[in-house]
Amino acid sequence: MTSSVRFTVLVPARLASTRLPNKPLADIAGLPMVVRVAQRASQSGASRVVVAGDDASIISACKAHGVEAILTRQDHPSGTDRLAEACEQLGLDGDEIVVNVQGDEPLIDPELIDAVAAALALHPEAAMSTAAHEIDSISDFMNPNVVKAVLDAQGNALYFSRAPIPWWRDGSAGGAAPTALPSPAPLRHIGIYGYRAGFVRKFPSLPPAPVEATEALEQLRALWHGHRIAVHVSHVAPGPGIDTPEDLARVRAVFAAGPTS
Repeated sequence: MTSSVRFTVLVPARLASTRLPNKPLADIAGLPMVVRVAQRASQSGASRVVVAGDDASIISACKAHGVEAILTRQDHPSGTDRLAEACEQLGLDGDEIVVNVQGDEPLIDPELIDAVAAALALHPEAAMSTAAHEIDSISDFMNPNVVKAVLDAQGNALYFSRAPIPWWRDGSAGGAAPTALPSPAPLRHIGIYGYRAGFVRKFPSLPPAPVEATEALEQLRALWHGHRIAVHVSHVAPGPGIDTPEDLARVRAVFAAGPTS
C-alpha cells in the first residue's frame, strides 16, 4: 500500500500488563504479538515502522524478526510519554507526522493508519488526528467503555466522552435510555492517533486537565489546552484489540482460520 503522506508509525509496547502478563510477546500463529502489529502496520504507507519497547526482551523479539525497535524507559506514565521519548531518540523533525499504533492490535486495518496520517496532513491547524466510526446499537451508545466523539463542521473534535453524546433530548422519556439512536448516528472513538512530532514531544509537559481526570481520557488534555484534533470518520469498524486472555484466544482463532490481509 502506498500513501502520498510521509509519516512514521510508532508502536509503544510495555511488558507489564495486569490482565495479560508479557502481552507484547504473546504468541499469535508463531510470532510475538508486537511483531504481528508491526508487520500489519508495515502494510500501510508508512515510510518507517518502529516499536518503542520498555524491556530488552521486546527489542530482541522484534529484531529477531526484522522489526526496527528502540528501548525506552520503563517509568513512563503513559504511552504518549513513551512516544515522546521515541521521537527524541529518532531525531524526528517537529513537523513530521507520527502515527501511534497500539501494540495490542494485530488486526488493525492498514488503510485506517493511512487515513489518520492523511487527516492530520489535511488539517494544518490540528496538532493531532484520530478516528471514529458510527455507532449502530443503543447498548454501545450507553456503554461508558465505548468512548464517543462529537465533531465540528470541519471534522475536528469538539469533545470526547464516556457519556452518551450527543444526547437525543426528544428520543428519551424523562431521561431514560433512548429507544432509538439519534440521526445522524453518534460516533465511537477509535484509539489510534496521529501527531506532529513536535507536539508529541510537548504533550507530556502540558498540565493534565481536570476534565481529563474526570473522564479518564488523555486526549481531552489537548482539547483543554486549545489544540485541535482532526477526526477521520471510518466506514469500517476497527479490528479487535487484545486486553484479556479471552481476547487473545479470539484473535488467535482469526489467524488460525487463514490469511488476515
